[in-house]
Amino acid sequence: MVKRMLSLSVPALLVLLWPALLDGRRVHVIERDLTEPHRMVGELLQPGGYLKLVDLGLEDCLEDIDAQRVVGYTLYKKNGEHIMLSYPLEKFQAADMSGRCFHNGRFVQKMREKAATLPNVRLEQGTVTSLIEEKGTVKGVNYKTKDGRELSAYAPLTIVCDGCFSNLRRSLCNLKMDIPSTYVGLILKDCQLPYANHGVLVMSDPSPVTFYPVSSTEVRCLVLIAGQNVPSIANGEMVNYLTNVVAPQVPSELRDALITAISEENNIRTMQFRSMPATCSTIPGSLLIGDAFNMRHPLSAGGMTVALSDIVVLRHLLKPLTDFNDANAVSKYLQRFYTLRKPLASTINILAGVTYQVFSPSLDPSRKEIREVFYGYLRVGGIFTNGAIGLLAGLNPRPLSLPFHFIAVAVYTFGRLLLPFPTPKGILRAATLLYVACGMIFPIIKAEGIKHMFFPAIFPA
Repeated sequence: MVKRMLSLSVPALLVLLWPALLDGRRVHVIERDLTEPHRMVGELLQPGGYLKLVDLGLEDCLEDIDAQRVVGYTLYKKNGEHIMLSYPLEKFQAADMSGRCFHNGRFVQKMREKAATLPNVRLEQGTVTSLIEEKGTVKGVNYKTKDGRELSAYAPLTIVCDGCFSNLRRSLCNLKMDIPSTYVGLILKDCQLPYANHGVLVMSDPSPVTFYPVSSTEVRCLVLIAGQNVPSIANGEMVNYLTNVVAPQVPSELRDALITAISEENNIRTMQFRSMPATCSTIPGSLLIGDAFNMRHPLSAGGMTVALSDIVVLRHLLKPLTDFNDANAVSKYLQRFYTLRKPLASTINILAGVTYQVFSPSLDPSRKEIREVFYGYLRVGGIFTNGAIGLLAGLNPRPLSLPFHFIAVAVYTFGRLLLPFPTPKGILRAATLLYVACGMIFPIIKAEGIKHMFFPAIFPA
């Protein structure tokens, strides 16, 4: 009976971490670099993601890394007007329930340390160069070790989780990737956010700016730049842009710290972000997960929540399997994964896409007005505000909640433009906004798969 699995990165190991210990499965993890990574991605774990971490029994990986509790966001206009948006956490009984912000590298190292304690897990540094395929079935991988040796590793199931820059993705699925924007990242030191345990999102022009704490003494600033025309760091264009365009629009409490951070040498970093709908991997003997499989715009910080949710789904699917020798049968069984993951994953993916569409720069006055409508809707309060923030936080994995809020926003828009007395101009304006909003939202829903989202009962689960 074969119980060996091959995983291509430590995040994928979460799938099998505790089941491997309990069921005796052997896992070989090949990670490109085992030193602590320093990157400005995966630094915010939404409350829904924290619940998944608890479900996996891995919440202690957040200990001793100076992780910061986050219970909501403050949404600012560039004129200083703002609203506080707190996560609806009242109904959840999990200990210390909240979101978490941290240095991603510290979190990854804690997971590696935990993995190293398991006797049936082999953790190895190496660069995977290709998949080994025989008669249409993945049998393992070819990889190069740290000291340059070229080796092969074999297993009846290979889990590919090599991130957004995956070099194996093309072998397993059709590539349909979009690169909508670039994030410019800085670290602000020894400054306080306007409201404790609340991140900051600034509706600045031409695009938004985000602040959240990554340690007790550091705040991450992310400046979104849409498109491919990113100011150069080398010739000083970026410093000029951040100083003269971005800094004047951020809250006064953060402005001096931001200007100081801009002037610090080697403190400005950039990273392109990619968006890619989930595509089924149909090659037996393999499974594609994580950012190699599905990406959404990071403005809503939902990536880690989706990844952990996928891992929980996959863990339950893998647990009853005792024999992986019949690759075709296992592959057919694991097709259920693509349906079972849809409720939470699609909800967050669509919300991320819509949020980016709302906040991205545009010369269309209708798009700018939709941004104002969005801000006004979040001020309504009650089930409208809490419902929208619950979706953002990954606490409401119900795709049907999206049409509810879409209709509610439409009603709010019509009321905003037609009250107290409807006029032909107001009716035309409201219809135009509704048309533009549909053009923003429906392509995202279509890419996620309407049938899988709203009619999952017709698919095997």
